[in-house]
Amino acid sequence: MEIDELRKLYLEKSKHSNYQILSNRLSQIINIDKMLIKSRYESERLEYILKNVDVKSKKVLDIGGNTGFFTFELIENGAESVHYYEGNYAHAEFVKGAAEILKVEDKIEITNDYFLFEENLDRKYDLVLLLNVLHHIGDDYGDKELLMGKAKENIIKQLNSLAKIAGTLVFQMGFNWKGNIQQCLFENGTKEEMISFIKEGTKDYWRILKIGIAELKNGTIEYCDLSKENICRWDHLGEFLNRPIFIMESLIF
Repeated sequence: MEIDELRKLYLEKSKHSNYQILSNRLSQIINIDKMLIKSRYESERLEYILKNVDVKSKKVLDIGGNTGFFTFELIENGAESVHYYEGNYAHAEFVKGAAEILKVEDKIEITNDYFLFEENLDRKYDLVLLLNVLHHIGDDYGDKELLMGKAKENIIKQLNSLAKIAGTLVFQMGFNWKGNIQQCLFENGTKEEMISFIKEGTKDYWRILKIGIAELKNGTIEYCDLSKENICRWDHLGEFLNRPIFIMESLIF
């Protein structure tokens, strides 16, 4: 695939387009000077993940992989393979073309589809990434007629279903159902509420090893382990940076 074609795929408009920065090696190949990219602190989240999860020689599943930042970076950091799952056609084609250009196509399996948690449980992985997907249930994927209470039940069911196929899970989700600020999943929209919800709902399936919280230090964002100080809600950082990163170990794998 030509570089210009790859650039066009990246810029193709959709609900989640330009949502991730490019992986480090890819950004050196594609001229991004004129590309509008809305970073979601990918590098900062990756740093926390790599500090707490050994990815070397691991088989990885990246659910909702968008334009592949985490897929490519995990390969660069020694993962044996990544099964990249993404429902958006342009994103999937971008990752396919980028994998060819980076000459890692033999390490990345691409599935252009939405991951069906109740059905896609026939393979096992060392590590699953599930980053900012589940709050889109009933919108980007799943039953459009769901009410919020049922959506929260399904979030827990889908998380727990992954314990059958994943040794380790790295998980993050938004506070607002379907991304709608009028439909907050938790009454007060706090990290403490989300953490309690995840802990209680998954206790028979997952052991939470680490919870990463974004902190502003000397003008830069750094994800740090959960503490009494950083569990509070920090409105000045915005909704995304209030989302904890959960690193979880399966109890039934």
